[in-house]
Amino acid sequence: MTTVVWLTEGTWPACVDAAREHSPPGADIVLLYVRDPEVPGAAHGAFAGLLGRGHRREDSDLLPGDGWGGDPGSRLEHLAAASGEHLVRAAAERLDLPCTAQVRTGRVEREVVTASEAADLLVLGRDGDRTHPGPRSLGPATRHVVDHAPCQVLLVWP
Repeated sequence: MTTVVWLTEGTWPACVDAAREHSPPGADIVLLYVRDPEVPGAAHGAFAGLLGRGHRREDSDLLPGDGWGGDPGSRLEHLAAASGEHLVRAAAERLDLPCTAQVRTGRVEREVVTASEAADLLVLGRDGDRTHPGPRSLGPATRHVVDHAPCQVLLVWP
């Protein structure tokens, strides 16, 4: 049996605990974290817009001052990668069972559905409005995953 645990910043502890409780002994557990490329992409675009048309990024006199570090999109990509790796490590420590980690980049809902194609169970957490039970307790990406996952889904409250 293969269990995929979708890790997000607000729900990962409950998802890891549920996977430990509901996965049979010897199950293959995959910790999945997906980075969304839209945020760094927007920062890349903002940087280009600030420089204006016709300017090359290599023009050092057009770049911000010392300590800026260049394109903010690149900085956000590095921060997202470090954050994802940290989250996966923390989840693996909390799980305290043999597991593998997958860090993917792409449209979050599509990557989760693709990763769960070979799984028997997908564990994910509610990430919407937690004050009202019902459909609004799921964010758009989570709703898509719940609707399209090709395996059993365990939906937990964080």
